[in-house]
Amino acid sequence: MDRPSRPVNAPPRSPRALRGAVLALAAVLAVPGCSFFQAPTIQRGNRITEEQLKEITPGVQTRQDVQAVLGSPTQTSTFGDNNWYYISSKTRQRPGRALSVTDQETVVVTFDARGTVQEIRRVGADQAQDVTMVSRETPTPGNDRTLLQALFGNVGRFGPGGGLPTGAAAAPGGGSGSGIAR
Repeated sequence: MDRPSRPVNAPPRSPRALRGAVLALAAVLAVPGCSFFQAPTIQRGNRITEEQLKEITPGVQTRQDVQAVLGSPTQTSTFGDNNWYYISSKTRQRPGRALSVTDQETVVVTFDARGTVQEIRRVGADQAQDVTMVSRETPTPGNDRTLLQALFGNVGRFGPGGGLPTGAAAAPGGGSGSGIAR
């Protein structure tokens, strides 16, 4: 091979090659802003379409009919079975941040006492109510240990007998411990 050798760190031969390297570097720096590096959008829950809702007539269909058309509900009412909730949203995991929720929608189907559909309504994110979480914890007795108690808590608890507390004696008679003389 009669190729001329060139040092590895030699500058490019022509301004055209330098321009190409600068363009390649600019493209690499611009790529993180593209959606190529973003997590995909994930559909969560059962998205109810308008066509599906048109198949349900209040006052006519029952729970079985609704389940046949819409599927099983995401959630039912806490006390009783009068409301079915179909919750859906689109989410995207952002690196180093909480889960991003977009386009959240809830379809509420209300039944009367006989199990017939009474009302169907959509609830959007604009009608949602914030729920404040309580940060308190119920104290559990005996679990509040300091660092020194955790480090030195087992010192002296076990004797040299392989895990038996000191002062525990072996059962007479070789093991059964029944105390019956033979």
